[in-house]
Amino acid sequence: MNTASKPLHLHEDRLFSSDPTQRAIARRLYAQVATLPIVSPHGHTDPGWFAGNAPFANATELLLVPDHYVFRMLYSQGIGLDALGIPHADGTRAPVDPRAAWRVFAEHFHLFRGTPSSMWLNHVFHEVFGLRTRLDAGSADSYYDTITAALQTEAFRPRALFERFDIEVIATTEGPLDPLVHHQTIRDSGWSGKVVTAYRPDEVVDPEHEAFGTALQRFGEITGEDVHSWDGYLRAHRNRRAFFASLGATSTDHGHESALTANLSDAEARRLFETILRGDFSPAQAALFRGQVLTEMAAMSLDDGLVMQLHPGCFRNHNPLLFARHGRNVGADLPLTTEYVHALKPLLDRFGNEPGFRFILFTLDESTYSRELGPMAGHYPCLSLGPAWWFHDAPEGMWRFREQTLATAGFYNTVGFNDDTRAFLSIPARHDVARRIDCAVLAKLVAEHRIDEDEAAEVVVDLAYRLPKSAYKL
Repeated sequence: MNTASKPLHLHEDRLFSSDPTQRAIARRLYAQVATLPIVSPHGHTDPGWFAGNAPFANATELLLVPDHYVFRMLYSQGIGLDALGIPHADGTRAPVDPRAAWRVFAEHFHLFRGTPSSMWLNHVFHEVFGLRTRLDAGSADSYYDTITAALQTEAFRPRALFERFDIEVIATTEGPLDPLVHHQTIRDSGWSGKVVTAYRPDEVVDPEHEAFGTALQRFGEITGEDVHSWDGYLRAHRNRRAFFASLGATSTDHGHESALTANLSDAEARRLFETILRGDFSPAQAALFRGQVLTEMAAMSLDDGLVMQLHPGCFRNHNPLLFARHGRNVGADLPLTTEYVHALKPLLDRFGNEPGFRFILFTLDESTYSRELGPMAGHYPCLSLGPAWWFHDAPEGMWRFREQTLATAGFYNTVGFNDDTRAFLSIPARHDVARRIDCAVLAKLVAEHRIDEDEAAEVVVDLAYRLPKSAYKL
């Protein structure tokens, strides 16, 4: 058998236990969720895709260029991002033929063996495009031609794929300066697909963000507020949150280096803000300001009902060369040790017992699952745990999340699954993996007589569908 003819096959029992008893239970549970609609309450797909409904250009632009999981691995093996057509920070690109970039990807697809990327991509190849041979150097051109040709048809336009994937609702994530024109276009178009936004104000919250000064100026211009006063700054946030909510937002999102929160007096907060505006702040003062704004965001959530998400513990732009050349989100971000018990106490002291406040926590530090996050979510009514995230949204990471949080948080202090991706076509694959892992986890509990199968069948539907809808008020 030559290289190009090796079959691509998705086993019906993938991710289920090899133990026959558990596997049989998992199969029965999976039958309850396999065809449920997809609720995607947090992610980073481009709303312009659904607004314009233009065809995707080619295989490279759709499956390679937006996926930092993919080009991160290739870069680790010495493949420059210019060879893959990854845009520069200024929007320009190296003059690379997209077919040539795809060939580089195909020649190195073996690097992804055993990774979640290989599962997601093979699911896309097999289920979305009907490909039945594996991707490698020998099949690169055939893959490229098949995928690119399909993308030019009506059936593969963004809205058609949205409907084919049975996506009930998808949330995108936009910055505080975004005019949300794509969301308005979607709403005005009369299309039935539900695409909502989420408020991610990092660039006007983080004084160490490279765009903070100019972003703050623009923030004031579009809100009509004096954002160089503490009161005006807070009013500007309320203004934008209301605007985002008017176009479907039910949540905010905050990507901070730590989970630090603060509860300063009004006078202290004003003095800190003045220090930030002068630009002579220390790293500790920048962190304190971010922490105070998180607490202010919680106060606003209590007023406007937006669910608050915190994605902390990432060292962004660790590789200065890549950051200078290609900008943010090019796969040079790394997990950090993250502490929650002391860090969140100022915020929880104010709002932890408020019945109208919802706060979803994520982590890149798995050591916190059983020590901090599970016990906290298992106590505070406002807290829920987001699923295994980013570097840990692999089968092993999903297992660890369930095993380490179940004892203290149970299933019902978690929010089910969200895909948190820019890679649109991988969304069904990611949800399928999460559903299979939850079926496998529950099958083990049933086989060990820790839960009855009828209970497991109810839980697995809750995790796949009901919990994300409820947690994100969708």
